[in-house]
Amino acid sequence: MNKNDSNSPPAGGAGGAAYKLATKLIHAGAEPDPSTGAIMVPIYQTSTYVQEAPGKNKGFEYARSQNPTRKALEEALAIIENGKFGLAFSSGVAATDAVIKLLNPGDEVICGNDMYGGTYRLFTKVFERFGIKFHYIDMHDADNVKKYVNANTKLVWLETPTNPLMNIADIAAIAEVVKGKGILVCVDNTFASPYLQNPLDLGADIVMHSVTKYLGGHSDLIQGCLVMNDVQLREKLYFLQKSCGAVPGPMDCFLVLRGIKTLHVRMQRHCENGAKIAHWLRAHPKVARVYWPGFEDHPGHAIAKKQMRDFGGMLSFTLKDDSVANAMRVLSSTHLFSLAESLGGVESLINHPASMTHASIPKEERIKNGLTDSLIRLSVGIEDADDLIGDLERAIG
Repeated sequence: MNKNDSNSPPAGGAGGAAYKLATKLIHAGAEPDPSTGAIMVPIYQTSTYVQEAPGKNKGFEYARSQNPTRKALEEALAIIENGKFGLAFSSGVAATDAVIKLLNPGDEVICGNDMYGGTYRLFTKVFERFGIKFHYIDMHDADNVKKYVNANTKLVWLETPTNPLMNIADIAAIAEVVKGKGILVCVDNTFASPYLQNPLDLGADIVMHSVTKYLGGHSDLIQGCLVMNDVQLREKLYFLQKSCGAVPGPMDCFLVLRGIKTLHVRMQRHCENGAKIAHWLRAHPKVARVYWPGFEDHPGHAIAKKQMRDFGGMLSFTLKDDSVANAMRVLSSTHLFSLAESLGGVESLINHPASMTHASIPKEERIKNGLTDSLIRLSVGIEDADDLIGDLERAIG
């Protein structure tokens, strides 16, 4: 796997030429400010724009609809995902919300049975009330998707790797199953980031990110985004972005533009540290199982190796003493791994999905899909790996 290889992005700007990924990340959307020559995109902290005459403006009317800082970020997001159009939202959930609002009552969605709890909550508690039906299935085998496709299917929603069990879905195979049927494929690419995986290249129609995570990278903002190639799809989603108003502010957009510039060097360390800790945990006498797609015996390893450039810094594990009390003891005993929700920042986080990120999923559903009450999830940061291992060693005991 060549970590720097990437398909050519669309034309436009220094980041739009056929550069390798590391170069694109530095230059995507970063045109010098025409009025001052500033190398960084300014923070346009304004709510409205003066017009020369009614309906005659410089391309900007009102900041919910357009903002120059957000526009630069959206161009950058498109470039780094090898797409044509990017749209930024106030959160990953807001971006997900916009995709589901493309649907009508009676439409059906096929989605994974192992997904972020906030997505599950949005689907079950909000959109099921409006007559949209969701099928939660094992997506490890694309043939499982085929079984649920019918005349009402309008969307396939998938995470890969999944949160928190690190299952892998074959994006290209799933896209092929629904090709030509008028069914959109949307991939939550948060765990992989554009550094590791580009779903549009594999046949997806939309890529969603919780930008809060790896793209921002510093645990200091909340944001989401969508990237796509189809202009009509872009116009529909832009209408929803503008009409429903879940847009990010210019300061957050500026912070994401800054975060993107270091994505490649951060992800390299996340991957290196993640691999080292995954192998260390697997060899630990008190650890029962480690969920990480980099292991050759992981059921999705071959697919992950095919569609990803590396295996990331996210992993989960269980202990041989799988009591909730023992898991809670470990979760409360780390010092470098901070006990907190979220992921993808430079600092390492430890998380208890059952009571934190996935608490909105009913226990019987979690257990049925393999998410036990004793599962521990790690977001491995970019600290010294030996220090992180020492922290876990002391906590596990």
